[in-house]
Amino acid sequence: MAFAWKAAGLTYNRYLAIAARVVRRSLKEGPRLQAERRGEMDLRFAKWQGGKQGDNQSLGAANADAMAEHATSESK
Repeated sequence: MAFAWKAAGLTYNRYLAIAARVVRRSLKEGPRLQAERRGEMDLRFAKWQGGKQGDNQSLGAANADAMAEHATSESK
């Protein structure tokens, strides 16, 4: 049996990010602000091909681009 996040075309990391955001937004004002500050991060990655490192990219921007591409491919 496939997991719901897998069937929706999400990676496990993206699924966890969405779940964490939902939990943070459900908290009361004080704890919510503290949790949102803890949840902020700036991750970067680079793809390697043929033994050469590619350009560094922001993980958040890459995820947003991938989600937008996925949404447009499903709407066709």
